[in-house]
Amino acid sequence: MGSRAAGGEQPPDDGLSEAVGEESRRLTREQLYTLVAAASINFSSMMCYSILGPFFPSEAEKKGASNTVVGLIFGCFALVNFLTSLILGSYLSQIGAKFMFVSGMFVSGCVTILFGILDKVPSGPMFIGFCFLVRAMDAISFAAAITASFSILAKAFPTNIATVLGSLEIFSGLGLVLGPPLGGFLYQSFGYEVPFIALGCIVLALVPVNMCILPRYDSTPRKESFWKLILLPKVLILCLTIFSLSACLGFFDPTISLFILKKFTLPAGYVGLVFLGLALSYSLSSPLLGLVSDKLPYIRKWLLIFGDLMTAACLFMLGPAPVLHIESQLWMFVLVLVLIGFSLGMSAIPVFPEILQCAYENGFEEGLSLLGLVSGLFNAMWSLGAFVGPILGGFLNEELGFEWAAAIQGGWPLLSGLATGIFYIIEATRKSSSSSLQNPRDNEERTRLLGNEI
Repeated sequence: MGSRAAGGEQPPDDGLSEAVGEESRRLTREQLYTLVAAASINFSSMMCYSILGPFFPSEAEKKGASNTVVGLIFGCFALVNFLTSLILGSYLSQIGAKFMFVSGMFVSGCVTILFGILDKVPSGPMFIGFCFLVRAMDAISFAAAITASFSILAKAFPTNIATVLGSLEIFSGLGLVLGPPLGGFLYQSFGYEVPFIALGCIVLALVPVNMCILPRYDSTPRKESFWKLILLPKVLILCLTIFSLSACLGFFDPTISLFILKKFTLPAGYVGLVFLGLALSYSLSSPLLGLVSDKLPYIRKWLLIFGDLMTAACLFMLGPAPVLHIESQLWMFVLVLVLIGFSLGMSAIPVFPEILQCAYENGFEEGLSLLGLVSGLFNAMWSLGAFVGPILGGFLNEELGFEWAAAIQGGWPLLSGLATGIFYIIEATRKSSSSSLQNPRDNEERTRLLGNEI
């Protein structure tokens, strides 16, 4: 490129780059179909995940399940998802991305319907055992579909994956927001079975649609080293970021509704509206943050650092922490939740492309094998945080109260933010020192060449 510019051929080169840029901005039919398929799995999977919240705990208690057992039923989803994401990601190219996506969606629809007939199972250990079994199957199907979805998206949109993932978070947010109220309405109107059967049938109806429209992104199977990837220092730190963000979100599940009801004496129906601030701010800001991450890759490091530190500060203010001696008020609580949603997006959206870039820089070959590995790793770390967050959060909330529990939970993003900042400082120092060592050699060569010419 430099020689062509020096030779006076810059205008044709500019015209060519503009044409390529214009072409890259147009979505092909395959890319459009891929977006539709990914949006459908994001929305439906989040609906299936969140629909249990309003009424399943009370129904499970009627069947003889204690609060601890109900919590374990919810938690086993994240634990099984963690284990299976790593395995499925490692074998994505052998299984096939499209087959894994469609089969995961099919099993998810069937399992959701099965959840709707669990009230017919006898109370006691049999009911509890079937709950664990069905929930584990749901986690496996979720891991298969989401791991394949991430890989297919990265293959279809290699230059703007952060923008695409950020835009699709709108559908994930909609699923999380609409799941509880829709499930509660159908439960009150028609009983326990209808919410699960209706949602499961919708998911099953989407399976043949995605079989027809989803392009096939298969490749020659290659066995990339999982341990080689995860033991890279930068990848380890990014995994800590994923875990910390997910743990913070998981912390809210067993704690935030109880705090709102107790502190602000709101009716139960308004609890979901308060939490809506976090979901909407995250979903609406994610596309913009993804666009910034793709257009300005050098800004990703700052998004990661400041997103983590901002999340930590917001969790410290959410209670607020008793050491601040600030009285908690509803408007401030909602405002902090909105800021948490934005800060979570700042850190979460750039992580996936940063891991991919790190893998390419360390000799990993481009292809579905690597994309499956990165997708599985991302989903596994997110699931691990979703498992640890509620357990640790519930314990801290019971022992210390919500104010201190939220502040302590903010230690996760604080730790990951500081670790990320230190890593990038060390990386920049090494690059500057290596370039300074190389420059004297270049100067000596130039001096030697000039002396020979003279």
